[in-house]
Amino acid sequence: MINDGDTAFVLLSAALVMVMTPGLAFFYGGLVRRKNFLAIMLQSFISMGVVTVIWVTVGYSLAFSGNLGGVIGNLSWAGLRGVGPKPGPYAAHIPALAHFIFQEMFAIITPALITGAFADRVHFKSYLKFLVVWSLIVYVPIVHWIWGGGFLMKWGVEDFAGGMVVHTSAGFAALASVWVVGSRKFAPGEKTLPHNVAFVGLGTGLLWFGWFGFNGGSALAANGIAAQAFVNTDIAASVAMCTWLAISWLRAGKPSIIGAFTGAVAGLACVTPCAGFVPTWASFAIGLCAGSVCYLAVELRDRMKWDDALDVWAAHGVGGLLGSMLLGVFAYASVNAAGHDGLVAGNPSFFGKQVVAAVFVAAYAFVVTWVILKVLNLFEPIRVPDSVELAGLDTELEEDQAYILT
Repeated sequence: MINDGDTAFVLLSAALVMVMTPGLAFFYGGLVRRKNFLAIMLQSFISMGVVTVIWVTVGYSLAFSGNLGGVIGNLSWAGLRGVGPKPGPYAAHIPALAHFIFQEMFAIITPALITGAFADRVHFKSYLKFLVVWSLIVYVPIVHWIWGGGFLMKWGVEDFAGGMVVHTSAGFAALASVWVVGSRKFAPGEKTLPHNVAFVGLGTGLLWFGWFGFNGGSALAANGIAAQAFVNTDIAASVAMCTWLAISWLRAGKPSIIGAFTGAVAGLACVTPCAGFVPTWASFAIGLCAGSVCYLAVELRDRMKWDDALDVWAAHGVGGLLGSMLLGVFAYASVNAAGHDGLVAGNPSFFGKQVVAAVFVAAYAFVVTWVILKVLNLFEPIRVPDSVELAGLDTELEEDQAYILT
């Protein structure tokens, strides 16, 4: 029987997750140089259109209907055939369409996250091709494996709101894209400083706001688990923000507002798989781990000279991977009866499964993304010419300017 309160909560949560994609556009848009502002915003917004079409036609069906060998679903729900106002198999108390639209918003933002890694240097038409292919052969299968009845779900792997499905997959895909596309080019004397820190702050606020729907809504009900997820989300993000700020302040001798924003996002990514499975006290430890480990990932990126322009791998990839493993440490079945006890509660086997699954998802996303980009590059260069890169990607957009200077 459909519960009106749960339905309203899930629909509202879907709307909150939708807000995260415009939030990401402002977050990334503020971080890039002014000449690439419109280009990266469009890359986020266009995902809302393209992925919606994919998700309606075949994506949702392949992710959630049927089970072909534990690897992928089938096309029985293609075009939303049979997905309507009545309850579906994934939640008996909300309409199947509510589950569909909530999951669609996850599918939209995940590939958009990757764009921050290859910012400033990829053709928009190349990105569109990548968006379609990556969604179908990376994102959709991972969703099925973990949430749609696939082999990882049957093995007992947990991911409350997308630590592996969203953040690990996008973050390690981002790292692969950097290795294939290469580093950015700069004119003599040109700096890489964010062109609009206020937009980064606005984007961070919208992401944090939407993340309550991202994590809390994953309970698929207005209940105690949703409340636990809300609280854990806020605490972990807050602690991670403070941790990152403290470390950067100690090292640089002055506070960094961008560091504080990035730390919050890392904390949000890290708590995502754990939010509805761990007790409140664990969210403090998760935030501390996120702020410190993801900061170290940025240091590693600098030493290795990986030009992940907007720290997608460090914040989302490492954050999602770490959080998926920490779920295996701090999970308690007393918090969520649908979950498992973790390492602290005396169940090392669950921790082992989480580690294996997280590493496997990261490797799959990295390798397949690398192959996708290499194949696309065989037919047409995915990277813009040097002249366009130095002038700015906004020059590819007909008659559009972010700022008119007089």
